[in-house]
Amino acid sequence: MAKILIGKYEATIYPEGDGFTGAVSLGFAPDGKRRRLKRKGKTKTQVKDKLIKAVKDLEAGVTASENYTVRDAVNDWLSKGLKGRSEATITKQRILAETHVISKLGKTTLQDLRADHVDEWLDELSSGLATRTLRDVHSVLKRAIRQAQVRDKVVRNVAELVTTPTGKDGRPSKALTRKQAESVLKAAESSELHAYVVISLTTGVRTEEARALRWDHVVAWLPASKTWRPVTEVGFKHKRFAIYVWRADRVGGDTKTRKSRRTLELPVLAAQSLKQHHARQAAHKLTAGGAWQEHNLAFCRSDGTPLDAGSVRRAFRKVTNAAGVGTDWTPRELRHSFVSIMSEQGVPIETIADLVGHAGTSVTEEVYRHQLKPVITKGAHTMNIIFGGKPSR
Repeated sequence: MAKILIGKYEATIYPEGDGFTGAVSLGFAPDGKRRRLKRKGKTKTQVKDKLIKAVKDLEAGVTASENYTVRDAVNDWLSKGLKGRSEATITKQRILAETHVISKLGKTTLQDLRADHVDEWLDELSSGLATRTLRDVHSVLKRAIRQAQVRDKVVRNVAELVTTPTGKDGRPSKALTRKQAESVLKAAESSELHAYVVISLTTGVRTEEARALRWDHVVAWLPASKTWRPVTEVGFKHKRFAIYVWRADRVGGDTKTRKSRRTLELPVLAAQSLKQHHARQAAHKLTAGGAWQEHNLAFCRSDGTPLDAGSVRRAFRKVTNAAGVGTDWTPRELRHSFVSIMSEQGVPIETIADLVGHAGTSVTEEVYRHQLKPVITKGAHTMNIIFGGKPSR
């Protein structure tokens, strides 16, 4: 059992079982026990190479064992790297991780994972996943390895050295035509979702912003004092109304970005629908009695509790089906429709970007490139013209 030097460490390689074992002496632990780093292999050369790599990792501060796998890294990230995220986000990330990352790469040790492995894995997935999903899956691996780097489990993040390929075409978002929008508004009149649909279509708010809208953020203009006051204080007997889009159904309750915080004047149709909705909600409160849970939400369940995205999607499909435009629509496409209708009416892209809460026109152009038309010439005023009502003054 000859002794050799690997870097500054003394090591030995000796026969064991069907192969060889190598051990590097790392001195003594505080409790007096000898510290040794071991690696196994079929040949002495293989073991020596493993010991050299292990010593390099040790000197670089890497603490992971040679058995620490991609599965371990991903599971560690799922348990420690998603703190503060919503339950829905955690569930989504876990499904992506288990379905596409762990099942394909999970058995590979993290230190053996190479950029070529990641490339081949993504190429295989690209035939079955949309580009957006492919990016999300790639992100799971990158973030899991990034966390492993922070914890000294690996030196390089090979997933960040690879470009996400293009996946298969996903379902493109679409927009209602003006005629379809009128049909949807008409069909929504008999739905509990009526005001939700009207607000979403005529102001372009995100669906998570609509779900989080509170009654004290629905405001009326008082000409005498030249101030906006909540309808919870001054009621609906006024001419002009607006909504404070300051919250969203997201972790922390804030809007998507700081620029997304905005105040939007309401078209007459939207203000009327909210007034009617407020009266219906008051009736629901009386019916629910002690079962009512007060959250001050403009849009909620019949007991006052918050709406979830799934229930809104299902109710909206019923509306679009009744409108004769089919069921292949999602609530977020009301926002796309808002952008499209605004663009068709000649509203400048700069104004549209402000209305939908984008930091600049480049985001609007990228996200809504299919809905934007060549433009020349404002929110509530334009919608009043399209869907009836008198322009605000």
